[in-house]
Amino acid sequence: MNILLLSAEVTPFAKAGGLGDVAASLPKAWEELGHTPIVFVPKYGHIDTRKYEIVPTDVIFSVPMGTWQEYGRLWRGTLPNSTVPVYFIQNQDYFDRDGIYGNPDGFTDNDRRFLFFTRAVFEAAKALQFKPDVIHAHDNHTAFAMAFLKAQYRFDPYFHQTAGVFTIHNMAYQGLYDPKRTMEFTGFGMKSFYKGSWFEQHGIVNSMRTGIMFADKITTVSPTYAQEIRWAKFGEGLQNTLNERSGDLIGVLNGVDYTEWDPELDSTIYTNYTKETLELKEVNKTRFLMDCGLPEREAKQTIPLVGMVTRLTDQKGIELLEQTIENFLSYGMMRFCIIGSGERKYEDFLRYLARKFPRRALIQIGYNTNQSHKIIAASDFLVVPSRFEPCGLTQMYALKYGTIPIVRSTGGLADTVQEFNPNDMTGNGFLFSAFQRRDFSAAIRRALSVYGVQPYWNTIRTSAMENDYSALRSGKRYIEVFTWAREAMR
Repeated sequence: MNILLLSAEVTPFAKAGGLGDVAASLPKAWEELGHTPIVFVPKYGHIDTRKYEIVPTDVIFSVPMGTWQEYGRLWRGTLPNSTVPVYFIQNQDYFDRDGIYGNPDGFTDNDRRFLFFTRAVFEAAKALQFKPDVIHAHDNHTAFAMAFLKAQYRFDPYFHQTAGVFTIHNMAYQGLYDPKRTMEFTGFGMKSFYKGSWFEQHGIVNSMRTGIMFADKITTVSPTYAQEIRWAKFGEGLQNTLNERSGDLIGVLNGVDYTEWDPELDSTIYTNYTKETLELKEVNKTRFLMDCGLPEREAKQTIPLVGMVTRLTDQKGIELLEQTIENFLSYGMMRFCIIGSGERKYEDFLRYLARKFPRRALIQIGYNTNQSHKIIAASDFLVVPSRFEPCGLTQMYALKYGTIPIVRSTGGLADTVQEFNPNDMTGNGFLFSAFQRRDFSAAIRRALSVYGVQPYWNTIRTSAMENDYSALRSGKRYIEVFTWAREAMR
């Protein structure tokens, strides 16, 4: 099957969150399964072309934008640990600037930037003479690919037998734009924009709704999230649209690229280990704590280390962390380490923690991939107290590293973490349901109660490391969805 994937993020070239990881891991899985994937991503100004051996091609093509033509050029690279080609679409006006989206409020021309990218993918595929069986678009940035496919490229010989699958990573970000601008850029014009049209939601263009309505199949990144978003609490205003397409809405759990996330192979951590050599995990913990400034004797103390790798936003439940973590640190019940960046109020809170507990709260503001590997390998527990979580990948990384998740039971967290039962020794983590301080604290206390206590401690860590949440498993499921999407066209 020829599969064309387009995404605003693809790890390691451009990453702001889990979207980039998924957009990179799935094509590698499809290649391993015998299919032919290609990947498209904008050529952002920050991408290190030398480091990733990305080279320019001679392919220059025109891109229809409303009533005029613009131009793009292709650069080519490959996904690490694969032969999957990645094509970078260059346009200096749109992408030769710092960042992907323009944090914190977004670039004012994001509608035009990502519409150009999405439309350019079709023209680039034709220039490469690549006929896709499926176009797989991710999140609101590329949602209009579904509309372009079904309307403007419907009779093009390269695409007339191509199915469209749209994946929702987070309902909170829908791509809302001024119709007078956006509809002109798309070429559909204002004649196609009216109350109840597939482009419209509350009088403005809603990219997410457009993708949902035009796609042959719609997926979300976990089965539980696929059910949650059909209700007002999680649907972010699009629950009726999703229920209208409920027969084509499928939850496919994201998977982990275990060539990147495996403690037995990981070159970024202090020492490798397996479920048979869990004592070496303690070496990672000691070395990490010493690198954080603790003397060796103190670093070797048997105190639980609770880690967190996250964006500092309301969604990630940092509010609950503010309400609970200080109490545990005050009584010396744990050490806490975190790497993350985001809202200023949360960064300020973490700096306050670091000042008050300089040897117990180990705070790193920002993001560094290698450091996130070290934290997950060193920690005994990982907390993910999210308000909502479409899928989440950090808890899956943690499981593979024998780092026990403490998570809220929502979305993909509920699909991947099961409460540990000391009576029958089943489960791989600790969960809480209500978004409340009391429930979160209780889950932490249950987790700390098994720390170092045998046989529970080794059993739960071994069980965690035996879980299979691989990208290959996710990739197989997507091939099934693609097959259904193609059958739906007949």
